[in-house]
Amino acid sequence: MYRTKTCGELRAANIGETVVLSGWVQKSRELGGMTFVDLRDRYGITQLVFDENQNAALCEEAKKLGREFVIQIEGKVVERSSKNPKMDTGDIEIIVSKLTVLNTSEIPPFTIQDDTDGGDDLRMKYRYLDLRRQCVRKNLELRHKMAFEVRRYLDEHGFLEVETPVLIGSTPEGARDFVVPSRMNPGQFYALPQSPQTLKQLLMVAGFDRYFQIVKCFRDEDLRADRQPEFTQIDCEMSFVEQEDIITLFEGMAKHLFKTIRNIDIKEAFPRMTWHDAMKYYGSDKPDLRFDMKFVELMDVLKGYGFGVFDNAEYIGGICAKGAATYTRKQLDQLTEFVKRPQIGAKGMVYARVEADGNVKSSVDKFYSQDVLQKMKAAFGAEAGDLILILSGDDTMKTRKQLCELRLEVANQLGLRDKDKFACLWVVDFPMYEWSEEEGRLMAMHHPFTSPKPEDVPLLDTDPASVRANAYDMVINGVEVGGGSIRIHDSQLQAKIFKILGFTPEKAQEQFGFLMNAFKYGAPPHGGLAYGLDRWVSLFAGLDSIRDCIAFPKNNSGRDVMLDAPSVIDQKQLDELFLEVKDIEK
Repeated sequence: MYRTKTCGELRAANIGETVVLSGWVQKSRELGGMTFVDLRDRYGITQLVFDENQNAALCEEAKKLGREFVIQIEGKVVERSSKNPKMDTGDIEIIVSKLTVLNTSEIPPFTIQDDTDGGDDLRMKYRYLDLRRQCVRKNLELRHKMAFEVRRYLDEHGFLEVETPVLIGSTPEGARDFVVPSRMNPGQFYALPQSPQTLKQLLMVAGFDRYFQIVKCFRDEDLRADRQPEFTQIDCEMSFVEQEDIITLFEGMAKHLFKTIRNIDIKEAFPRMTWHDAMKYYGSDKPDLRFDMKFVELMDVLKGYGFGVFDNAEYIGGICAKGAATYTRKQLDQLTEFVKRPQIGAKGMVYARVEADGNVKSSVDKFYSQDVLQKMKAAFGAEAGDLILILSGDDTMKTRKQLCELRLEVANQLGLRDKDKFACLWVVDFPMYEWSEEEGRLMAMHHPFTSPKPEDVPLLDTDPASVRANAYDMVINGVEVGGGSIRIHDSQLQAKIFKILGFTPEKAQEQFGFLMNAFKYGAPPHGGLAYGLDRWVSLFAGLDSIRDCIAFPKNNSGRDVMLDAPSVIDQKQLDELFLEVKDIEK
């Protein structure tokens, strides 16, 4: 057998045993007549000792071992003379009596250790080597454990795991589809699912009242830290439920994950916030509540005193950073430049310090008396040592989003976004629709199968833009980890929603006729939620990007640099698929 023990399980209790280990050479070093080798496998690292005085030939063989050689050894477990408390196996070492090289290795392009010298692109190109690093492996072990706990929780609550197809029809509402040409149906295309939304609704019609699936989904959209072209959802649907039923059950799942994975016991209910309040007070539908700095509107306080920037603004608002009045002028100038970046778009920033005597010193003192500044201070509840930062603009929503970016940047600088602290929140009562300048029409904020609030249904005929959706998102630390809605289960209401979204009856029938027809055969009230597994894992692992908890991720351009995908296919394949590729300018 290749091994009797792993490289992570030997302890002082094993002293005296003869064992066989197999793994990779992490590093080796020579000291006097001894050669020490750190042997690594998935489970840990064990120190091997080759003693020249006991077996000179074996010691010479050990000196030839290179990094990442795959070896098998046999030896005796002994107490380590110089113990290493940082290693699980740090109390022991193995005096090697037999060595077999199972495979040699070229020198790897970067060091296989947590503080590697490899950059992102290099590590992604050799991802199979990157996965040998302990920190990356732990992320995948965490992912496995979380998926296991998800299945256990849902199984205990009566859910069935049902697989849905990967090759489906295109549904252009939402993000762009990845499409797959059909050889057997020339000129026609499958799409990879953005989510199993319509399929899980059909399962509800079929009577499978509690469905889940840990499923791959695909969206052809621009990438960022919390997005990949292919990602994994914990996809769930339930029949005969209202919003409260779903929130209760999936808040329970969240608490189960916190307890079993992070040993955090959350007793209290997650707070809830309407979408309107989230945008008003935080400028985001996924506010980070680990810290305060709630927006304060200052239109009534600062307008009308001759400062044109404020007097002509549609919105004036600010945040108060507790204890940050020590910010230097240089730091404040850097914050001003931050909000003026093109991706944020503010024209400038006004600041004010609350000094030790309670007076307020601002960058626009010449326009405002101390009495007005004291009213501003009172609006924030500010105290001595606090720093007030203010933005204004001619578009309320846009300025709030700029203020949101400023709030997050200041929190980062003040160390208020502790990755070991968690603030959970439900955001509810989303707008049913949002206006698309590109399309020139209303678009579904979630998807076209979301039900409106029952009390808002009459507004569909008179003021659809003001209709609220029966939708909800779970937000943790400023990250949307999941969302869902109560679905439409009435074919007439669904037809009306399609009409508002600009679908002709023929187009609606062409794309979604299968679902609308199914509703005619006794569709139950139903709703669901989808958690992002990648986002949950990255949150619990304290990662900045979901890429680091995916075994083989894509880079920021959507490429797999290891497989060199996507790639050009040969002419024979194109001919079989009846495809012609246009010339593309470099």
